[in-house]
Amino acid sequence: MYSRAFHTRRWSQAFLSVSGENAQEAFLYFKALVSPVKSMHGVLSGHSAALMLEKILRESAGGNSGDKSPALEYAICFICLLVEKKCFKYADALMENIEQKLDEQNGILDITLEAASPLTAELEKELTRMIKEKTNAAGIKMKTHVKPELLGGFLLRTHGFYIDASLKGQLQKMSDELTATIWTGGSNG
Repeated sequence: MYSRAFHTRRWSQAFLSVSGENAQEAFLYFKALVSPVKSMHGVLSGHSAALMLEKILRESAGGNSGDKSPALEYAICFICLLVEKKCFKYADALMENIEQKLDEQNGILDITLEAASPLTAELEKELTRMIKEKTNAAGIKMKTHVKPELLGGFLLRTHGFYIDASLKGQLQKMSDELTATIWTGGSNG
């Protein structure tokens, strides 16, 4: 049996490949359509459910008028294919993965910042500017979380890389160095 991560990567890549230059717009339509589809009553899986859903989505998107966007067409077809293949349950993970891939393609850096206390708008703006300048990113998406246990400062994470500028981190480092010095019998320097 394949894992959730496997399905997420596979379906995300399929979405991006098929939608091509319309990927960003198709993603916005996909994102907008997922919530109403999730709120539909009953089980959404299999061929007949996909056909019914396709009809509903097309009618709600303006009937059969000929001026539909290719991106909307991709989003509708993709959702229906997920339903038909019994993979709509991965929709939330897909949205997250597709958005991450689009951000990477567009040079947007996704950052998580944990701070001991809430950041002021000024500080958040300044951090964003500095990070953008240092990384040459086209844009920054920053998620902030307050973590009082950091005692002071912040912890910044992005794609497996992190900077620990927290008071807790500095105290832990000092403790580790002191422990290492004690265990090695001190330094001869």
